[in-house]
Amino acid sequence: MFDMLLAAGTGTTTGTPTNSMGWMTWVWLVLMIVIFYFLLIRPQRKQQKEQEAMMAELKPGVSIMTTGGFYGVVLDIVEDTVIVEFGNNKNCRIPMNKAAIAQIDRPEASVSEEVAEESDKKDKKISVGKKKED
Repeated sequence: MFDMLLAAGTGTTTGTPTNSMGWMTWVWLVLMIVIFYFLLIRPQRKQQKEQEAMMAELKPGVSIMTTGGFYGVVLDIVEDTVIVEFGNNKNCRIPMNKAAIAQIDRPEASVSEEVAEESDKKDKKISVGKKKED
């Protein structure tokens, strides 16, 4: 092997064909590019599309979680800036960049539906309990 490298560097050949090594190099190069595509580029594009879809459904009244782990409710959206209200204090309104939103917690419509369902379940339990007592 070492003799082949020395022969290749000096321009002399020892009778070993170098053409087979040339096309094998190209095969390995193409294989490495394909591996990098499936391991690095494709998952990153998928994540970017998911982030864009999440930002598209962002609207005032939606509950979010920031990259810092804080939960809040979106009050207003102006271009790349989002005004978010944190906690129960109505005076805690902070403008922040859209990129700082990690996920949408629950849309307001689904929150109101869940509250309605929970109150219906409680009403049914109470009415069932009263029937047994009577």
